[in-house]
Amino acid sequence: MKTVKISLNSIDKVKSFVNDLTKFDTDFDLVSGRYVIDAKSIMGIFSLDLSKPIDLNIHDGGNTDEILTVLAPYIVE
Repeated sequence: MKTVKISLNSIDKVKSFVNDLTKFDTDFDLVSGRYVIDAKSIMGIFSLDLSKPIDLNIHDGGNTDEILTVLAPYIVE
């Protein structure tokens, strides 16, 4: 499992983020405080506090590099 911090501070970013994730047959979780939601769920994402960066857990066996390349616009350092 790999964890990265992402920023989803606009509605358009959330929509494109979910569209990018659905290209992969991998499980993704967003963690904000004590809440853990499926990162492929738009409704779930909007239930989180999007004003600050959120942890994205990538449960992947092999193509993490490809996933990180696609998610680069959302990742914050």
